[in-house]
Amino acid sequence: MTQELAATSVPAGGTTKVADEVVEKIAVAAARAVPGVVELGGDVARFFNAVFDRVGLDQLGDARRGCSAYVTGDAAVINLVLVTEAGRPVPEITGEVRAQVTEAVEAYGLRVDEVNIRVDDVTIGDPATTTPA
Repeated sequence: MTQELAATSVPAGGTTKVADEVVEKIAVAAARAVPGVVELGGDVARFFNAVFDRVGLDQLGDARRGCSAYVTGDAAVINLVLVTEAGRPVPEITGEVRAQVTEAVEAYGLRVDEVNIRVDDVTIGDPATTTPA
């Protein structure tokens, strides 16, 4: 009589850490998709981005510009700096940004404890042709 052993798969142990930079990229992509968000980053970041654009390095730093994230365990705190479109209510824009960023980050299995937003500037006129004031 032969005895057969059933093969069972047991997951390997270990830990998983999501880097702050990954959360920053997710948050920036979600924030950019919100109507009324024209740009991310403070004055200095936008200045350097304009310089990079002129010398052909237009994608350098764009994925995380205007965002810092801190991941501790399975929780994230996210800080965003936005430029908004003039004439649109800031509470509406920032509320939608918080909702979209939270949904996007939580889809990756993290809990979002805070989404802090600073509106750094506003554009006047057509955002496609106007630079922030």
